[in-house]
Amino acid sequence: MPHGIGHLIGIDTHDVGGYPTGTERVNKPGLRYLRARREMLPNMVFTVEPGLYFVDDMLNDAKSLPEVAQYIDFDKVAEYRCVGGVRIEDNIVITESGYDNLTACPKEVDELESIRAENNAQIAAQDQYMQMVRTIGTGAV
Repeated sequence: MPHGIGHLIGIDTHDVGGYPTGTERVNKPGLRYLRARREMLPNMVFTVEPGLYFVDDMLNDAKSLPEVAQYIDFDKVAEYRCVGGVRIEDNIVITESGYDNLTACPKEVDELESIRAENNAQIAAQDQYMQMVRTIGTGAV
């Protein structure tokens, strides 16, 4: 299923109003699951949800359709299929001149690698501490 402009955010996390009265859903692949089809006005808050999911049934269907399969590197898909998928969700507020992104989380590769390095250092320190506790517990000191 595609992700893109997600849903309005308001009183409820998944606020209603993505399809105003009289607006019909488009029943075409790539569009039928979109949750917002309306004019975006200043001060409205939406999610933006780019995502990639590895869904076996959909991948198997795609593999059997040459007009679709030509765009997919199935060897690369096999490499990452075990991940299941990933989605980055931002919350944006529409302004007179564009939008403001309200989400402050790292997304760049160097930012994510820095966080992973910090976590690895913390795990190594915890392992070292636990080894010390085990050593003390056995009276080997």
